[in-house]
Amino acid sequence: MRVFFRLARYALYLALTGIVLGCAAIGVAYWLISPRLPSVETLRDVRLQVPLRVYTADDKLIATFGETRRIPVAIENVPAKVKNAFLAAEDARFYDHPGFDVQGIFRAVWHLVRTGGDKGPGGSTITQQVARNFFLSPEQTYTRKISELFLALRIERALSKDEILSLYLNKIFLGHRAYGVGAAAEFYYGKTLDQLELGECAMLASLPKFPSTGNPLFNRKRAEERRNYVLQRMLENNFITEAEMKAAMAEPDKAYAHEPPIEVEAPYLAEMVRVEALDRLGADALTDGYNIKTTLDSRMQDAANQAVRNALIDYDRRHGYRGAEAHVDLGADATPEVYARELASFRPLAGLIPALVTDVGKDHAQLYLADGQAIVLDKKSVEWARPYLSDSSRGAAPKSLETVVKVGDIVRVARGDEETWTLAQLPAAQAALVSLDPDDGSIRALVGGFSFGRSKFNRATQSARQPGSSFKPFLYAAAFEHGFTPASILNDAPLVFPDPSRPDGIWAPSNDDDKFEGPMRLREALVKSVNLISVRLLDAIGVRYAREFITRFGLPLEAMPENLSMSLGTASVAPLMMARGYAVFANGGMLVDPYFVANIRDRDGKDVYVAQAPRACRGCPERLLDDARLAREATPTGLPNTTAAAVPPPSSPRFTPIGSANAAAVPAATPVEPGKPRLAPRTLDVRTAHLVSSLMRDVIRRGTGRAAMDLKRNDLAGKTGTTNDHRDAWFSGFNDQLVTSVWVGFDDFSSLGRGEFGAKAALPIWIDYMRVALDGKAETPFVPPPGISTARIDPSTGYLASSDDSSAILEIFKSEDIERLSAPPPESAVDESHQGEAYDIF
Repeated sequence: MRVFFRLARYALYLALTGIVLGCAAIGVAYWLISPRLPSVETLRDVRLQVPLRVYTADDKLIATFGETRRIPVAIENVPAKVKNAFLAAEDARFYDHPGFDVQGIFRAVWHLVRTGGDKGPGGSTITQQVARNFFLSPEQTYTRKISELFLALRIERALSKDEILSLYLNKIFLGHRAYGVGAAAEFYYGKTLDQLELGECAMLASLPKFPSTGNPLFNRKRAEERRNYVLQRMLENNFITEAEMKAAMAEPDKAYAHEPPIEVEAPYLAEMVRVEALDRLGADALTDGYNIKTTLDSRMQDAANQAVRNALIDYDRRHGYRGAEAHVDLGADATPEVYARELASFRPLAGLIPALVTDVGKDHAQLYLADGQAIVLDKKSVEWARPYLSDSSRGAAPKSLETVVKVGDIVRVARGDEETWTLAQLPAAQAALVSLDPDDGSIRALVGGFSFGRSKFNRATQSARQPGSSFKPFLYAAAFEHGFTPASILNDAPLVFPDPSRPDGIWAPSNDDDKFEGPMRLREALVKSVNLISVRLLDAIGVRYAREFITRFGLPLEAMPENLSMSLGTASVAPLMMARGYAVFANGGMLVDPYFVANIRDRDGKDVYVAQAPRACRGCPERLLDDARLAREATPTGLPNTTAAAVPPPSSPRFTPIGSANAAAVPAATPVEPGKPRLAPRTLDVRTAHLVSSLMRDVIRRGTGRAAMDLKRNDLAGKTGTTNDHRDAWFSGFNDQLVTSVWVGFDDFSSLGRGEFGAKAALPIWIDYMRVALDGKAETPFVPPPGISTARIDPSTGYLASSDDSSAILEIFKSEDIERLSAPPPESAVDESHQGEAYDIF
């Protein structure tokens, strides 16, 4: 008996010694490690990485930017079954322990002893995982484990259990760049947390152990086994009943990749927003949870996308089928698995789906789609596919499918009506569209090309193309400020100028049809887009004057050539630049700054930026007062002194769109007072804007833009544009509510083909877009501003007609021009109706 008590006493001493030594060891470890541990107080204000989200003006998602998927969720909004699933899987005694679990530690130690040092299950609690995820690395070392334990104790003292669990559920990595339960629920199931079924909650809770290799997209069988283990643990901890467990286990998992629900397709503008955000907000712009609302209108953007794509596909069909996108050799025993592998590198673009031809006959062809679907094309579905020969010619219509496709061809198909399919091809040509509000320059729709996935070059803002005749309204405005009127007559006759740069030493501009009509009024010249009249007009007012004047429309001086070819639209511009210039006509003479960022909010919903764009504000009292001030300061020519100074020529020939309206390149005309609008500077006499707009209204009523009358509106104005060899096709048009500019062409400056004028290639895009954009918007009467008068004129001379002249027509003028038009014209002004060779400008 004494021996027993003696052994018991020794065992007690040994145990006490072990405890003392253990405590001492822990104390020493704490003394050594504690100074190097970070402060857990930072967890009180954690800034989790949240991607940047971009929205339309009507709150529809355009894009998300960021390396991680994360949707922070407050702990009170996390359903109990989600919490219980994670507690059962990771730390069932979370609400009972002080930050570490003794049972878990003994289990880890026993595993270590039993396996001879294998650092397998770590016994980490949720608190310890929070410590590791926020402060430590995932390396498996004893030092890291001890540091994790000490940090867990500190975290438990600093935060409540719910706060700790909230950090864990929002931080944990759950595979496929999804961090936190909110993002994982959306990615795997396309649901919010409150919509998850029990089995889906268990699946999410099973992911922390093997997030990359154990998720249901990588290994569904393994993931379901782990899910069932979590459900078993939930039963053991009385979180669910046995019936609920069996029902959840019986359900097959339906997880698949759910990308963010992009509601509006505007990738070109989204990229502009991303660049603007980085510039304005710095490196944290993509990770700090900002929400940016743009000026884009979702309905208009959808219409712009559809109009551009339809027109490019129509253009492509007009010029023939260029052949298969690729060709592969298929063996006689090729299987659907082989077909799928061959199609794997091809992606659908703008509704054009890649397909592999597997069998061809005279009247039918069978094709395989990447989703496993087999479809059939008949002769009707390829009747458009005459072979492409050149930009202006095609081959004969196909008589059988065997002449169009062959087995092994990878082609594009498009779904038609009634589940039918049609042969298609990716357009080779490109197009761009910009639409903005002329009152403040807010961009309402923007398309930079056929497909952002195919080409990220933004033709709406980054291109430098010749505008052709769509440039002429700027020239006419300069002429009207120089004393010309819509009734002024110039001679449409041949011209020859010396040009040492040409092989023959001369430049002889011509009209599109190489015909001449003799003397004609400027109104008719713009309606018919007569080139030689524009050349004579520019020569009359002077190239230097015209270039400097046209900068009032926002066009950089360096973008315009210093010669008479400028009259034919040889400047270098982007569609956004043209839309900005035409907005000056639409809003009555004010230069607005295009912008696309309306406001920026932080993760807490607080505004960090709100656009305050300078406005034309045509009917505002402030505008009327500012116009009166400019009138008092006007020079004898009637031009405000301030306009030229207000628009300094930009240093770059390319206009950079202003993402944030406060960063205006042109200062407001008057100082900004609280509660009053910022006024955009007036750069053009309102009367001149009205005169040029009147001419462009006739372009649509009876000129090159008359196809736009299909919209059945009387408040539209615009101008077509086509460049040499049909390399560029344009249409820019407007009413007082919307300005839209459209360009069509090839990136390599190839010809669009014979007959592809602006009215044929670009105008249909403008019409289809404006039909939707202006739907429901009332027409605005074309009311002349003060200082505009109407007079009867002799159409053959442009001068005032006598009261008994039966051929007289009505024309509008600036009031001061009426008196000088009452003088009779010189005889020589109208006797040059011949179409012979002319050697001088008049």
